[in-house]
Amino acid sequence: MASTEMVREENKMGVMPIPPLLFSMALPMMVSMLVQALYNVVDSIFVARLSEEALTAVSLAFPMQNLMIGVASGIGVGMNAMLSKKLGEKEFDTANKAAVHGIFLSFLGFIMFFIIGLTLVKPFLTGQLSSGAEQISAGSMQIIFQGGTDYLTVICLLSFGLFGQVIMERMLQSTGLTFYSMITQATGAVLNIILDPILIFGLFGMPRLGIKGAAIATVFGQITATCLAYYFNISKNKEITLRFKGFRPELPMIGRILYVGVPSMVMVAIGSVTTYGMNRILTTFSSTATAVFGAYFKLQSFIMMPVFGLNNGMVPIIAYNYGARKKDRILTTIRLSMITAMAIMLAGLVLLHVIPGPLLMLFSASDNMLKIGIPALKTISWSFVAAGFCIVAGSVFQAFGNGIYSMIVSIMRQLVVLLPSAYLFSLTGNVNMVWWAYPLAEIMSVIVSIVFLYRIYKQIIEPM
Repeated sequence: MASTEMVREENKMGVMPIPPLLFSMALPMMVSMLVQALYNVVDSIFVARLSEEALTAVSLAFPMQNLMIGVASGIGVGMNAMLSKKLGEKEFDTANKAAVHGIFLSFLGFIMFFIIGLTLVKPFLTGQLSSGAEQISAGSMQIIFQGGTDYLTVICLLSFGLFGQVIMERMLQSTGLTFYSMITQATGAVLNIILDPILIFGLFGMPRLGIKGAAIATVFGQITATCLAYYFNISKNKEITLRFKGFRPELPMIGRILYVGVPSMVMVAIGSVTTYGMNRILTTFSSTATAVFGAYFKLQSFIMMPVFGLNNGMVPIIAYNYGARKKDRILTTIRLSMITAMAIMLAGLVLLHVIPGPLLMLFSASDNMLKIGIPALKTISWSFVAAGFCIVAGSVFQAFGNGIYSMIVSIMRQLVVLLPSAYLFSLTGNVNMVWWAYPLAEIMSVIVSIVFLYRIYKQIIEPM
């Protein structure tokens, strides 16, 4: 018991110099997120080899898949912020309760998407395809619809792997054990990459499952990562004790987790609505435009995932030192995170401007896909550096329990500017104009984020 208390009192988040602390916590997460993004890209590369229609099908499934990830991550964000803060305040029993309640809420999230998988997959896909009925042939429409249905049904019905993986990895992150979190994410990703071609194309005696094989490979990797992360929590995590015997949900605890987590969920939900709307706009041009949009999302995830990994290392540091009332450590963490994120996104901007064609050829791009895709990647990437700033700002809001600020920024960016602008640009009849909605929306994000960062500083940080 004494040794455990000693470990708790000497938590590195409160004493270690910020630069090595941030990068020691963030680098494993950035690496694991890169691997995660890699398997998302590889997933689509193999699917694209089936046909352009198959890539379009996965692109249409993305908004629902993204919403699922958002709900799981939102629960994890709420639990993470509360758990880290309570550890900083030395309230260890409350931290343990936060962890168990996070698992309970994740189970409820899985039940919700299980029901969606049984009832709403086909209407969801039909809603996006209906706007392009005149532009897409009947044969292509059938391939896209069936492929999307197969993929999304598997993803939803077996989503307990996703929810379990996210919540277990958040516990490791919130206590500074990001190395183990990296191992679990990398394990799930590598398994997915290995199984993708085997199940999609029927290698080594396995049946050829097509798009459904890609979905099965994904959920198998997630389930494996869940089991491994649970093992690390019970064997390596000395700051959390998971006790399920006699568990009773406590509404105040659930409320505090959701207070921080729901804005994060709403932000992702807004993103899913925006993607759904963009798919409807783009199908009025062609299914190829929708495939380009799907390929862009896979490529931008490869660039943005390291920034999210940086955030996962940053949030517990800020939350812990907020609980410990250490102002200078908080400010140093925020500044360093902002600089690093914007540098990563600048590298992404250069990449998409220098080699957009070869990047699209990873997805077996046709001449028409290249014609639409190259201007798309170049135009959208102008928003990247500003996006890096805003991504970190949003996580800063969440670390201080002000997730509502992140939600407002997301609403302003996507529903007030991005989607309406994309629709208005589409009325020109030129698909290349649609992509300019992204840089325009990011300008709005930066302005609103700066205002809220100033409020956070004046109301919370400066009085410390």
